[in-house]
Amino acid sequence: MNKVVVKLPTVADTQEFGRRLAEVLRAGDLVLLTGPLGAGKTALTQGIGAGLGVRGEITSPTFVIARVHQPDPARGGRVALVHADAYRLGDAADPRAEIDDLDLDASVDESVTVVEWGEGMVEQLTDAHLRVRIDRRDDDTRIVELEPVGGDWAQRLDGLG
Repeated sequence: MNKVVVKLPTVADTQEFGRRLAEVLRAGDLVLLTGPLGAGKTALTQGIGAGLGVRGEITSPTFVIARVHQPDPARGGRVALVHADAYRLGDAADPRAEIDDLDLDASVDESVTVVEWGEGMVEQLTDAHLRVRIDRRDDDTRIVELEPVGGDWAQRLDGLG
């Protein structure tokens, strides 16, 4: 299967698509989000968090680098969400060493791990992952490309397009 491409006219549509994407996510999944500043990476992650039923407000983890949102049984939560942002690590002499310091591999098996700006730094955490590219057009429409990399991602993405 090739990439799945969706057009999302609003931020609310981006969040709703994140909820839909959460339905196919499970513990051990790694999702890499790429795209320019303001494209909608955090909005998509907010939808994923809502779909997973996790606790806490999903905000950009740029300054804390990583946040763990535990499942909320009252919201039907089933798996934790680790939301990381490697944007500030890109300037480091060895960003992979800084990623290692975050110890994401310790939680990746029990949670859904979403990493903004992590391309080229975190793929080694799992054998398979989902690469998501978000671009924002001048009219604020988001174009989201989902690219399955290994595993059963292609089958799980059927019907999301």
